[in-house]
Amino acid sequence: MKGLSNARARLAVIDDDSAGQRVDNWLLRELKGVPRSHVYRLLRSGEVRVDSRRVEATHRLQVGERVRVPPVRTAAAAARPVAPRPDPGFPAVYEDDVLLVIDKPAGVAVHGGSGVSFGVIEQLRAARPGVRTLELAHRLDRETSGLLMLAKKRSALAALHADLREGRVGKQYLALVKGPWRGGLRRVTAPLRKYLTAEGERRVSVDRADGLPSSTVFEVEAAYGANTLLRATLETGRTHQIRVHLAHLGHPILGDDKYGDFGLNKSLQRDGLKRMFLHAARLEVAHPLTRAPLVLEAPLPPELAGFLDSIAAERAEAL
Repeated sequence: MKGLSNARARLAVIDDDSAGQRVDNWLLRELKGVPRSHVYRLLRSGEVRVDSRRVEATHRLQVGERVRVPPVRTAAAAARPVAPRPDPGFPAVYEDDVLLVIDKPAGVAVHGGSGVSFGVIEQLRAARPGVRTLELAHRLDRETSGLLMLAKKRSALAALHADLREGRVGKQYLALVKGPWRGGLRRVTAPLRKYLTAEGERRVSVDRADGLPSSTVFEVEAAYGANTLLRATLETGRTHQIRVHLAHLGHPILGDDKYGDFGLNKSLQRDGLKRMFLHAARLEVAHPLTRAPLVLEAPLPPELAGFLDSIAAERAEAL
């Protein structure tokens, strides 16, 4: 690693914009170019101190706290990947001084890591250099499209996190699943547990003994041949919750490469479905500062709407 960025330790005083942020995330922003592993090593070794004391990576910073940032070496700027500016595939559905909601396309990770140099958040920060704070309020899987909330103020981020934690944000998804749906509206409460595969990949399974409480409400939007378009309302926000609940019911999402019907997925690719059919279609949330109700929607992207049209056309021809 080249270039000594800080010859001596420095002290940073936490202001309103940084208050509430985890110290590890704050350091990653402050020490651009420093590998994540090194940042966490600094925390474990006690070289980073908050008000002269050691803290865990999960410590939430408070206004007025003084953070000791040790001297570190950073890679030369020319060696670091530069996030491209977002293209028209990142349309803003809503934006003001504290909140940004975009319609994320499928195939783009929300943040860099795990082999991805940069994601939505890095691209948006590169495109908006004048915005001091821009943080993800929640996550979407890489292959899921739709509404994604980002905060432009720490106070807004804290309010959104509180609303998400307390279940005050309505999140609805559209999913095309295998097979005909029986029974109308259905609430699924199968507990979910995260684990790692032998290859180190993250997975989730139904585990009634050790899983965390999880709840999803499903209702039918329309039947499409042998498949069903469902509206899924999240009542909890577990990793891969909708995908695992549907696979558990025997109705995997079409195109799901982790929990789906892999043989069916191959035939669907030949028929034009190149991605998972899961879309974050609707958000009901209180504005993080004014508390005014916001109802935001994102239509199905063209590749999913077009696939439904093709199924409908084939069915019409068969009649």
